[in-house]
Amino acid sequence: MNRRRILIGSPVHQEPEILRLFLESLLALNKESVELHFLFIDDNEKSNSSEMLRSFRENNLHVEIIEANSGDLYIRDEATHYWSESLIWKVAEFKNEIIRRALNGSYDYLFLIDSDVLVHPQTIEHLVKKQKDIVAEIFWTRWQPEATPQPQVWLKDVYTQYEQERGENVTEAEKEARYTAFLSQLKKPGIYEVGGLGACTLISRKVLLAGVHFSQIKNLSFWGEDRHFCIRAAAFGFSLFVDTEYPAFHIYRKSDLAKAEQFMQDFRKNQHNRPIQAREVLGFPWGAYIPKRPQITLSMVVKNEANRYLKKALIQHRAYIDNAVIIDDGSRDDTVEVCRELLKGIPLRIIRNEVSKFTNEIELRRQQWEETIKTNPEWILNLDADELFEERFKTEVNDLISRKDIDLYNFRLFDFWNETHYREDSYWCAHFTYRPFLLRYRPHFEYRWKVAPQHCGRFPENIFQLPNTISPIRLKHYGWAKWEDRLEKYERFLSLDPEAKFGWREQYLSILDDCPNLVPWVEEEREGSPA
Repeated sequence: MNRRRILIGSPVHQEPEILRLFLESLLALNKESVELHFLFIDDNEKSNSSEMLRSFRENNLHVEIIEANSGDLYIRDEATHYWSESLIWKVAEFKNEIIRRALNGSYDYLFLIDSDVLVHPQTIEHLVKKQKDIVAEIFWTRWQPEATPQPQVWLKDVYTQYEQERGENVTEAEKEARYTAFLSQLKKPGIYEVGGLGACTLISRKVLLAGVHFSQIKNLSFWGEDRHFCIRAAAFGFSLFVDTEYPAFHIYRKSDLAKAEQFMQDFRKNQHNRPIQAREVLGFPWGAYIPKRPQITLSMVVKNEANRYLKKALIQHRAYIDNAVIIDDGSRDDTVEVCRELLKGIPLRIIRNEVSKFTNEIELRRQQWEETIKTNPEWILNLDADELFEERFKTEVNDLISRKDIDLYNFRLFDFWNETHYREDSYWCAHFTYRPFLLRYRPHFEYRWKVAPQHCGRFPENIFQLPNTISPIRLKHYGWAKWEDRLEKYERFLSLDPEAKFGWREQYLSILDDCPNLVPWVEEEREGSPA
């Protein structure tokens, strides 16, 4: 029998407890009809992980380790993984090096796998039998802790998981129906054509010889090296497929380790290697893949926010948002890169204005609105880059957006004058008023704007015609918390509105008060307690 030679390649920057299971998963692979070789790129920070790779090599034939030692910081926590642009293209070059080794070694296939993915023992032989040039084995991940699990495959663009023809207008209801149909299909054992994939992929030598690789396509702004690989493959005429017969397991968080151990335990006990029922291992029914709550789209305008509060804000927001639309209004720093890094894994649309539109705010806010509704949002959370909700919002927002009788929520905004105190006096009392920040988008409602070059509002002015209410959850605004920011805003307001036509002159002048009245902030205020 002609046994296919397969190189299993993986860049490794991993925690020891996760790497142990990953390597055990590779050792369990069946190889009756294939010859397996291994190539690891050791980019570990922890010596225990590097030692684990060396031990794997000492006890197995055909194992090669390339020492990387890049020293780059890769942050992971119980919320998500934080990718930077430099990290992504470093990994792309690692994968390209693995491709070069696969070509030089005359392998029939390359199996690229991330070091936090566990595979069923039948995976390699099963995928080879499918005779596809590019095919991934499916796995499902909760990209945010409370989110619905989603597959690592998509149909178009960055992470679109529903069919839509070019130029086709799709209603919100139809989009959800198509999305549900796509996920329902992936729950059934079979093989399906997709537009994008990664992390657990078998690639034929034919693809490698054609020149398909992971380097960035310079005129493409899509995030992630896998997207550039997939687009390049499609351009070369290769179709992409996902197999769902033997679902893999993704250890995305350390809290997944118990279920990962259970996933592996099934292999240890079962000598017949039946397909693992991933829905049992993951602890939820297949039906749970369908979203249970409405989706939240973060809508934000940013400008030169990289070194202010943007990072803190996005880390908080990604715990409850499903999509993001960001208008970069002429930044000259790394604001856009920060957005892409911290919203990795969340569908993100960034629109860049080379020239700032803030001098005519109505033009900017209309642009923000139009770009946001192009994504067919369900709920729009409209926040600036220096605004953060108190922590309770994270646990209570699902209750808010699940109500059928409310389309608009209003919150109190507190202007912080330093990191721990907000200002309260006759000029600074915005927190006595409830303002709109969270809106359910109604496509057939006729929205109208207040036309004013400054202070025009973030939403159309007639949204209060929709069913609305107030929320006791508070919003912290840090835009005034530093002296240099107050000075810059003072000068800007006097320049843009010298006659105070759109604002309050006395308030403008009070910005630079020496001894304003400041009140200490107390987190987790409950309804009915004093402000």
